[in-house]
Amino acid sequence: MIAALFAINAAGVIWGGGSWTPKLALDLEGGTQIILEPELEDGATVSQEQLDQAVSIIRQRVDASGVAEAEINTEGDNVVVRIPGELDDQTRARIQSSAKLELRPVLLAGSPSNASIDPSASAEPTEDPADLSDTPTVEPTDGSDLNWVTPALQAEYDSFDCSSLDEVAASVAPADEPLVTCDVTRSVKYALGPVEVSGENIVDASAGMVTTSTGGTTGQWAVNIVFDEQGTEDFAEVSTRLFALSSEPPRDQFAFVLDGAVLSAPSMNGVITDGRPQITGQFTQESSKALADQLKFGALPISFTVQSTDTISPTLGAAQLQAGLIAGLIGLILVVIYTIFQYRALASVTIASLIIAGVITYLVITILSWREGLRLSLAGIAGLIVAIGFTADSFIVYFERVRDELRDGRALVGAVEAGWKRAFRTVLASKGVNLLAAIVLFVLAVGSVKGFAFTLGVTTVIDVIIVILFTHPMLQLLAQTKFFSSGNPWSGLDPNALGAVYRGRAEFRKTTAVPARKAASSSKEAQRRQTIAERKAAVTAGTGSDEGKES
Repeated sequence: MIAALFAINAAGVIWGGGSWTPKLALDLEGGTQIILEPELEDGATVSQEQLDQAVSIIRQRVDASGVAEAEINTEGDNVVVRIPGELDDQTRARIQSSAKLELRPVLLAGSPSNASIDPSASAEPTEDPADLSDTPTVEPTDGSDLNWVTPALQAEYDSFDCSSLDEVAASVAPADEPLVTCDVTRSVKYALGPVEVSGENIVDASAGMVTTSTGGTTGQWAVNIVFDEQGTEDFAEVSTRLFALSSEPPRDQFAFVLDGAVLSAPSMNGVITDGRPQITGQFTQESSKALADQLKFGALPISFTVQSTDTISPTLGAAQLQAGLIAGLIGLILVVIYTIFQYRALASVTIASLIIAGVITYLVITILSWREGLRLSLAGIAGLIVAIGFTADSFIVYFERVRDELRDGRALVGAVEAGWKRAFRTVLASKGVNLLAAIVLFVLAVGSVKGFAFTLGVTTVIDVIIVILFTHPMLQLLAQTKFFSSGNPWSGLDPNALGAVYRGRAEFRKTTAVPARKAASSSKEAQRRQTIAERKAAVTAGTGSDEGKES
């Protein structure tokens, strides 16, 4: 196991950007601070409930990216995100994107330099757009109705420049009004109808390859969406209408709009009633997973803009880390002293087990730090320190069971096996409670407490593995050596010192004296029976004389 973990870590260092040391959390290393400011319509305000919901969603996004020990809270009307270490582009995108997803029907579509593809639409406004009516002359009957395309909307569409998409605040457009925007690549311009399905109706989203009817893959990445009951109902109604418009493109298209930009506007190729549509487009594996995570964890109640991005220093620093490591070293030394005093040479098994457990734990934490973004905070280091005592406890339970068997008169080899059967059940029960406590704490806690719970859970599992695969087999081997099997006083398994010798003498007397007495008694009885038999034979074969009869 150590060789395998070492090889994995070495491969990460050589080819995967890994390291031989675990990453540290915000309190020990510092990191990046991002302040998000709400982006609101004029006169609108943000509520504390909206901010709290935004914090919860952003925290889920950050956790999904593999970044541990992040701090996310509110300061006034802003959301402050503190990430340990250097912030990569994907994590930055997860934080900064509001993921305000809207599903709107397409009314007009064309290249950024062209006007509407609708031949009946005017390419140039006949008068100043400000003087044109922005209200439909005929009330639209649905989201795809061209009555939404008023002269004002047509003029806006014709004059819209895709390069200015980031400046027009399309992400705060009213949901019940049309929207002029472009796709994320700025290569297609759209006029869209009002929102007909909200991103809040999404219950799950995942990234995957597009599959063919035969089960093969096309090599194209997509985002698979699952709607809730309301979303399924709304999307089924929309897909029915758009599929009927398949002869009137682009009105048969449905745009997935994220933060005001069109991710994809696929044609409706059928009626989707199961609430499981698929977004396709210019996705890579990374971008599809990032979008799926954003949508899976819900759309933010409001949009945000980045107010500032700063580098922050560690809140605790190297001094506290050094103090924590010294505390762990002191605890380890005390455990070693106790086991040597209590178990003498048998303590070598405890020390070796602790060393192996420490090596495996370090390699596992380092690999998780490389692959999953795990970062060690001071609380996480405390979990590792506490694990020293928990690990030693398993060995003590095992050793004491073996000693109990020696007190009962068993030989050392038999005592090791019998003691293991009894100790293993106790160890599993104890570690099961520890693991359950760690899981509950990890699920319910936030921040650095999660780090403590995680390291505690990892070391608990490693402890059980060490006891099974090293401690017990090592004791089996030592039991066959002369030093331990002879009950040397320095072995820690001396029957005389454990009080088993006196019971052993009683057992000897019980097993040897009683059978001897029974044997002697049986011999005397046999001699008496033989004498009686000889006398009877003499009487039967006698001369009939009085002397013979009297005999």
